[in-house]
Amino acid sequence: MNWLIAILQTLLFVVLAPLLAGWLKWCKCRLQNRKAPSLLQPYRDLIKLTHKQPVVAGQASWLFVIAPYLVFSATVLAATVVPLIAVDLPTSASADVIVMVGFFAFARFFLALAGLDIGTAFGGMGSSREMTISSLAEPAMLMAIFTLTMTASTTNLSVAINHVLNDGLMLRPSFVFALLALILVAIAETGRIPVDNPSTHLELTMIHEAMILEYSGRHLALIEWASQLKLMLYGVLIANIFFPWGIAETFTAPALGYGLLAIMGKLAVLAVFLAVSETLFAKMRLFRVQEYLSFAYLLGLLGMLSHIILEASR
Repeated sequence: MNWLIAILQTLLFVVLAPLLAGWLKWCKCRLQNRKAPSLLQPYRDLIKLTHKQPVVAGQASWLFVIAPYLVFSATVLAATVVPLIAVDLPTSASADVIVMVGFFAFARFFLALAGLDIGTAFGGMGSSREMTISSLAEPAMLMAIFTLTMTASTTNLSVAINHVLNDGLMLRPSFVFALLALILVAIAETGRIPVDNPSTHLELTMIHEAMILEYSGRHLALIEWASQLKLMLYGVLIANIFFPWGIAETFTAPALGYGLLAIMGKLAVLAVFLAVSETLFAKMRLFRVQEYLSFAYLLGLLGMLSHIILEASR
């Protein structure tokens, strides 16, 4: 039964990720006084792409063809590590947050290689920018996560969430710094404003889109689906680590149903905040991203230091 719930949780990640992207798009359109598309539009786009025959450049190698499958598979494996509706599942117990970051790095590595494989200027530019940003974002993310894991004395997300639940509602300065750091990193890692703009194809500013310009058909569908899944993964991390109330601690039907409703509500609220921030702020210059992610790392470091100081004073 535990493995069945774990598989169901992973499937929920895969199925609900386009819905979260559709809700985010709907909120942005409403805030910008534009006609909003249906919440199911991302599903229609994915279905339309999967029915199209992919066009592959003549100079593309086997790496370009298998990269979308590797990126999607690695992102799905990362979803097995993150508790969505319940804790103490077998998949989350078999891996920890460092493994999750490794899956993200694995997917990014092959996507960057695919961008370089064709030999176009845009692909190389996007891959170079993506790896530069990731080299700054990953340390900041690990620093934010380590603040939580030091509190729970474990790098297992399920055990750490259980620890926060058992402690109850408590104001921790370290968690405030870690939350802000993780939010900044999530925006950078998912290619959202002000770091990147996923809805533009302006050559001088695009990062993620530059790597996938040559993809089409089902290959593009897999990459877009993986991108939506990654956005949902970061949203679930923020919601269930810092606001874990509502997640199921038992495997009964009412507890699992309440856990699903709780995480959908928290993700909906986070998407509204993200839509508001993307409406209010403009995309920053590429050379300012280093300062942005350095500030995120500083926040994570302050969170860890505040935890150490608090523990030393006890």
